[in-house]
Amino acid sequence: MVDYQTRRAAAGSQTLRVNPIACTGHGVCAELLPELISADEWGYPIIDPRPVPPALEAEARKTVAACPALALRLVRG
Repeated sequence: MVDYQTRRAAAGSQTLRVNPIACTGHGVCAELLPELISADEWGYPIIDPRPVPPALEAEARKTVAACPALALRLVRG
């Protein structure tokens, strides 16, 4: 049985997503948030599929806002 706190934490969790069509491979996201994003040899992001840890949520929001191609986003749930 899943308790209320566990369900609430899961419902509030966020993951990073990238639009591969919009991404132009600047690599800014990998520089700003290396804990969750690495870059391939062309500069395109490789995103950790796990939920963003609460301690990194503010940094993740800043990284999304800094994306020059507006290709990065946080998705809830």
